[in-house]
Amino acid sequence: MKVTVVDHPLIQHKLAIIRDKHTGNKEFRELMEEVTMLMAYEAMRDLELAPVSVETPLLTTTAQMLSGKKLALVAILRAGLIMVDGILELVPAAKVGHIGLYRDPQTLNPVEYYCKLPADIAERRVFLTDPMLATAGSAIHAISILKAKGAHHIKLMSIIAAPEGIKRVQKVHPDVEIVVAAVDSHLNDHGYIVPGLGDAGDRIYGTK
Repeated sequence: MKVTVVDHPLIQHKLAIIRDKHTGNKEFRELMEEVTMLMAYEAMRDLELAPVSVETPLLTTTAQMLSGKKLALVAILRAGLIMVDGILELVPAAKVGHIGLYRDPQTLNPVEYYCKLPADIAERRVFLTDPMLATAGSAIHAISILKAKGAHHIKLMSIIAAPEGIKRVQKVHPDVEIVVAAVDSHLNDHGYIVPGLGDAGDRIYGTK
């Protein structure tokens, strides 16, 4: 399975600020959106194009426009919402779905509490957003939900991933491509990515 690390210098610069515990909520949110937008350029590199006729001020020429399957952006609540916002800046016509999961603090397993997807999800290319790919429990569960609804072209986008999380997704869903901005060292005993950036949801929304 393909894992793409988008290590562009602009992304790495912004990621350094995101990791800093002194970065405030407003700046954190803005940078998360910006990093996701930059990542989306690479994640969407394989979108299909088709020739179209365009009349410029000088003459009629052939240009390229998006074709093929339409897009769906699916956020794993709640932190995945910030990534969807960033991608929508590029593809505002994409439909958006939501999968609500939280991690049980004792078992670290995902618990589903909400799911609302576009009715034609099976006909769309799906970009699943989850800022932190840690134990991968939530991502794996969300991918299983999408497949049960008929989705078969899924890419998982995360800002930071742990090697353990990548391996778990690869084992359970080997057909799903993963796109990340960084692969960190490891998970600690509490299932957090090290060095990571803390709890993404809390830092986005100012909660604890």
